[in-house]
Amino acid sequence: MVVAEVVAMRSHVRNGHDVVVIGGGAAGLSAALMLARARRSVVVIDAGSPRNAPATAVHGLLGREGIPPSELLERGRAEVRGYGGQVVSGEVSAVARRDDGFEITLADARTVRARRLLIAIGLVDELPDVPGLRARWGRDVLHCPYCHGWEVRDQPIGVLASGPRSVHQALLFRQWSDDILFFPHLMPNPTGEEAEQLAARGIRVVGGEVTGMEIVDNQLIGVRLSDGTVVPRRAVAISPRMTVRSDFLAALGLRPVQHPLGIGEYVPADPTGRTEAPGVWAAGNITDPVAQVGTAAAAGAAAAAQINADLVAEETRQAVAARDPFSALSEAHLCELVLGDRRHGL
Repeated sequence: MVVAEVVAMRSHVRNGHDVVVIGGGAAGLSAALMLARARRSVVVIDAGSPRNAPATAVHGLLGREGIPPSELLERGRAEVRGYGGQVVSGEVSAVARRDDGFEITLADARTVRARRLLIAIGLVDELPDVPGLRARWGRDVLHCPYCHGWEVRDQPIGVLASGPRSVHQALLFRQWSDDILFFPHLMPNPTGEEAEQLAARGIRVVGGEVTGMEIVDNQLIGVRLSDGTVVPRRAVAISPRMTVRSDFLAALGLRPVQHPLGIGEYVPADPTGRTEAPGVWAAGNITDPVAQVGTAAAAGAAAAAQINADLVAEETRQAVAARDPFSALSEAHLCELVLGDRRHGL
């Protein structure tokens, strides 16, 4: 972060912002862009660890098909700044509710205040404990057929069972290749309807524990089993468990819950992104774990519009109250002007 940006952020701490967005991915930047264009004071706090960083390209995003994730985010940051929004590098360590909104503390002790808060921190993918899997993540170890299926079409693909949605994942990848193998790994072999579905689609089940990935010339060529057998594969699909890692959420009264699909955790929010915590919205993967980049960006924009509407409603109530010379708000304001720090009473 440049010195001028740090100074700019600190200069705004005294007066606060309309909105602080925690998380600088597609959802957070899209929200900040919408808010900045609505002439709101908005700052994005970005820890710099986007979920899709290992991927080489973003797919399925209209008008930006194949763009590298880093380039997409850099464009987004520039657009937010172009409308007067701020994007600040940093990690949030704590959030405290104040009478007039929230105080956000960063790991380096900087603080910033805001009237409203949008959480767009995304999720963390927990992969099975198989040697070599993490190193290939986002390259030839994949999870979403809509994100990566075209790139591995017609290739030998292995689906490594890791949760209740693994059979469903194998059936999906069958759309992109007729050479799909299902590895139960440490889970029981599919039975009943699931076994029938796999057989009907020509997906063979290969038993045995998977102990590693076979790599030659920096390319995946197979899956290694505990008996030493290497099963030729050019890509492996898994269903990672998705988790929320943010200790500051508890201070807001927000706690991750288990997703009904059994894919991990998420923070519930209504269709507008509003959470159970007053003044707090959420958007992106933290509230919709299976959202792609375009979906996350749309959710961020929608939440931003709702936040702005909420602020407008609050400002309108204050304006109406201020017009009434006998209102409690007017009395308090007059008292402040006349007495300053002094108050009625003892």
